[in-house]
Amino acid sequence: MILKDQVVLITGGTGSFGRKFTRIVLEHHAPKKLIIFSRDELKQFEMKQELGERPNVRYFLGDIRDSERLHQAFHGVDIVVHAAALKQVPALEYNPFEAIKTNVIGAENIITAAINQKVKKVVALSTDKAVNPINLYGATKLCAEKLFVAGNSYSGDIKTRFSIVRYGNVVGSRGSVIPFFLEKKKSGVLPITDERMSRFWITLNQGVDLVLTALERMHGGEIFIPKIPSMNIMDLAKAIAPDCKTKMVGVRPGEKISEVLLTEDEARHALEFKDLYVIQPDHPFWDREGGLHAGGKPLSAEFRYASDTNDWWLKPEEILAILEKEARATGSVENGPQRSAARETSPIK
Repeated sequence: MILKDQVVLITGGTGSFGRKFTRIVLEHHAPKKLIIFSRDELKQFEMKQELGERPNVRYFLGDIRDSERLHQAFHGVDIVVHAAALKQVPALEYNPFEAIKTNVIGAENIITAAINQKVKKVVALSTDKAVNPINLYGATKLCAEKLFVAGNSYSGDIKTRFSIVRYGNVVGSRGSVIPFFLEKKKSGVLPITDERMSRFWITLNQGVDLVLTALERMHGGEIFIPKIPSMNIMDLAKAIAPDCKTKMVGVRPGEKISEVLLTEDEARHALEFKDLYVIQPDHPFWDREGGLHAGGKPLSAEFRYASDTNDWWLKPEEILAILEKEARATGSVENGPQRSAARETSPIK
């Protein structure tokens, strides 16, 4: 177990991913200490109430924009998981400077603090929106990816290593399409952007497993991409509200019909494994001849991993089963899998 007896810090620790990561790590991975780093004291209080008193859990208030606070928080830390980000597409289009300060400058602060405090490993969470981005959120995450890969060059003889996990929409996360549809279900009409729209889908458990896998297998600079299913928006609507009518409202600014997790250009230096793809860094520090990821199969030059050409699709009944399972896991069942409120105004993120 990579986290056993290690001091672990997670930024954005009170978010959907952070809460799931915390529970799994505490139950199965025996860290010496787990530090929840976030800027919301109320969410930290609520999380502490849920988890109860844990002698190896600490709660640090702070913002990744604050480099001095990060330097303090990273002291004595072995592993950092960076999950903090601003990610609501419409909000970031309207507040672009704030997106840059958190998602880009915040990433730079993470890298600098990790190197200065001699953190061993850092894994940053990214998104399919970072691939050929058409909105500011995706552009900031692409920039953050580039910064974390380059961080391996900046670390020098300190040997802090940085890698990335990149995946698609998370089932049931805050701001996802699911609570939006559940709210609209009450009206009897679901707004659909485009019936062709597809997305990659991953559960929070799978996201945590991917991060743990990356921590085990990383050498520094890789982007780890899971093999996950695609979902069509009409199938999701059928699974959630089979008796509702649908209304086409058109694709909103910043949205794509389909998403891409791995481009043809990236495929030239990527490897395929049974469970995931690994994009190797195209940088001088990477020993491509050293077989750092033994057993990986090179991809063809024209390979492209996209949600509309994926060979793994979820049927409506499979989607419903996943939603019900996630709802039971979170204890948030009300007319099906539902969060307490629909926070997203965009039909699909």
